[in-house]
Amino acid sequence: MTTSTHGTMRGARGESPGQGRWPVTAVFFLNGLALVSYVVRLPALKEALGLSTGEMGTVGMLFAVSALVAMQFVGRLAARHGSASVIRAALLATPPALGCVGLAGNLVAYAVATVVLGAVHGTIDVAMNARAVTVERRLGRPILSGCHAAWSVSAIVASLVGAAVIRLGLSTAAHLLGVAAVMTLAGAVLGRVLARSPEEPEKPEGPEEYAPAPRRGGWRAGWTRGVVRLGVAGMLLMVLEGAVLDWSGVYLHDDRGASLALASTGVVAFTGCQAAGRVVGDRLRSACGDAVLFRIGGLVGTVGLALAVLSPDPRPAVAGFAVLGLGSSVLIPMAFSAVGRLAGAGGDAAAAMARFTTFTYAGILLGPALIGWIAQSAGLAWTLAVLVPLLGAVALAVRLPPVTRTVRGTPVGGPVRRRPERLV
Repeated sequence: MTTSTHGTMRGARGESPGQGRWPVTAVFFLNGLALVSYVVRLPALKEALGLSTGEMGTVGMLFAVSALVAMQFVGRLAARHGSASVIRAALLATPPALGCVGLAGNLVAYAVATVVLGAVHGTIDVAMNARAVTVERRLGRPILSGCHAAWSVSAIVASLVGAAVIRLGLSTAAHLLGVAAVMTLAGAVLGRVLARSPEEPEKPEGPEEYAPAPRRGGWRAGWTRGVVRLGVAGMLLMVLEGAVLDWSGVYLHDDRGASLALASTGVVAFTGCQAAGRVVGDRLRSACGDAVLFRIGGLVGTVGLALAVLSPDPRPAVAGFAVLGLGSSVLIPMAFSAVGRLAGAGGDAAAAMARFTTFTYAGILLGPALIGWIAQSAGLAWTLAVLVPLLGAVALAVRLPPVTRTVRGTPVGGPVRRRPERLV
């Protein structure tokens, strides 16, 4: 056993509370809770402020642009202060930003508060994934799928709570201030835990041919061929997810004749099965390895999407969206983990996460609009059908980078390979 491996194993056994999986998993949960709590109140905000659909669209674009811009700075911040410190700062900033959105009394105040909330969201999105990759490397076992499962579960919780408070007649300000109070308490606890986990730069172990690309400074940091190729794959996956979330209900109602109630179950089936798949995803990664599981998950998702778009009856189509959610559930978490393996650790990982998240965020934002534009001419059913071979191509063409080292004798994401694999 090498000295460096022994040191890593010893650190894994004697890790501080902040170096385990549960603190970073809790960060994913809080991030989803804040964002979805805001999203479920968008109709109420539109009505209360008297905004037009165009004005709401503009504010939504400001949120997205603010998040994307903030993402580009996270790598530098994490390199200087550590991803744990960036997360702590973002957790402190989230409650006041969320509260200001709820208290906004006019368009200008709402837009400014949304820009701040978008920047905080983009920062924490990158930092928490970078932190999860660092913890995964330290523990020597997969945790990314469980972290993303926590986000999915928090989205469901936030949606249910939002529906309940709306039914009770609670104002948007009271609702978001309540969520901000919960996040303040939880963030204070998590901040203290993360403060006890100083981030130590890691050097990847194993054959030199698997080492990350040399560190780049400034805006070039994180822009490597491997990250870009995985980013393109991640963007396609998020285009697909955005298409299902925004258009599955319209497709089921308009093209398959489903009632409004039945049409709404397409999203529920997709997101519910996606959350369930992520709960068990880390165990499947340990059992199958990333390369095998990525291909299986992608092909299962392809079959589900094909069932959804080819079935003339809405009920099998809903089942198809459920299968799609189950199959695709593990793909994005494994892609994040792969980006972390390509980048190394510390600031390099955060920079790579920023670039990869830029791709995925662009996919979830542009995907629904792109689907709508194409469907205007080709029809929604045919447009969704085009996504079937695209998902199949991602499943078959993407090759995740091999694991370069083990901790506690357990490789992260599968067996070590002798030769590097193609990414696309």
